Amino acid sequence: MIGSCARRIGGIVPCAGTATLRPVLSLLRRLDALSRSSGIAVLTLVVANAVPLFGVLFLGWDILTLLVLYWIESGVIGLFNILKMARAEGPGDSTRGGGITFRGSLGADTSAGKGCAIPFFAFHYGLFWVVHGVFVFLLPLFAGLFSLFSLDGPLGGDVAGGRISATAISVEGMLLAALALTVSHAISFYLNFLGRREYRHVSVMSQMARPYGRVVVLHLTIILGGILVAALGQPIVLLVLLTVLKTALDLLLHLRSHRAAPAALPPSSAQP
Repeated sequence: MIGSCARRIGGIVPCAGTATLRPVLSLLRRLDALSRSSGIAVLTLVVANAVPLFGVLFLGWDILTLLVLYWIESGVIGLFNILKMARAEGPGDSTRGGGITFRGSLGADTSAGKGCAIPFFAFHYGLFWVVHGVFVFLLPLFAGLFSLFSLDGPLGGDVAGGRISATAISVEGMLLAALALTVSHAISFYLNFLGRREYRHVSVMSQMARPYGRVVVLHLTIILGGILVAALGQPIVLLVLLTVLKTALDLLLHLRSHRAAPAALPPSSAQP
């Protein structure tokens, strides 16, 4: 029985007698092999991104709710990147980090470099995130698409004729969706970055630069798509397509980033 529980799949240790879970475990094995990412992290990413889709289909979420939700997620990505920078142990590379280097960031002991790089990233990415948020909130207001912002507004708007009417931001539902996306990033951080020891192969400067490409590509697509959806009157089919497109892009960028990472080290090769 103990031996049957020893094999790890996607960061989880399944036990014998779980015949009903075999299809799921088989899928996790395939995801592990294809992506070098934990299969559980991949499935969690998809499930978390399905929450906004549920909100659009059944709670009447509008485009502003989606834009604010994805803006919150970009902030979560920055917070987890700070944790990754603090844990990074890979050799320094002067070609990474956008050409920016700090004293101590290229040596064997990177603690001094981290002391400079992490505050710099927090300020720079934080400024980027704030400007992104200002754009998200002001764009629909200037366009005259939404007229009500209320913290105690309804969970959703009215869906009629295949279109969603302009309503208050669904704060309660949006926070629930943001929590789901945060859990997804936390699971990926734990199972991939820590569990698969990706931190051993990335320097603090390289890790500092990683979120920008993903966030810029993802959110330019979302914002441009949101403008198009709003201009066409927010038909529900386009809102659905936007959430599906975001999920597909998120999954593609996730798999791409982990395929670029070296294969996970076996537990026997771990160093204290």
